[in-house]
Amino acid sequence: MSELLTKDAQIMCTHGGTVQIQTSNQSVKINGQPVVTINDTYTVSGCPFQIPIGTGTKPQPCVRIQWTTAATRVRVGGQPVLLQASSGLGLSAELIPQGPPSVTAAQFKVKGM
Repeated sequence: MSELLTKDAQIMCTHGGTVQIQTSNQSVKINGQPVVTINDTYTVSGCPFQIPIGTGTKPQPCVRIQWTTAATRVRVGGQPVLLQASSGLGLSAELIPQGPPSVTAAQFKVKGM
């Protein structure tokens, strides 16, 4: 079992960029914060990642998170909710996988599978 994530969860991309969560769920809340699902929008800002190109570099920051696993038994609006243990990938604007995000803070009242 793992903690359900809410809109105020703190998530970072592999390179330290901050993830902002946009959810359409306003009906199921924990501590007044909406529970988030695998299909909500997770945008990244402040990712500093660059790749070497020739003699310089090319900015290739994470711009969004795509989650690959979520709860198997808990749903909101028919969509699986995210757990602190959920897996995902940071993606660049070109949809190049950049590495897994990390959940650095979450609520601890409600757990699910």
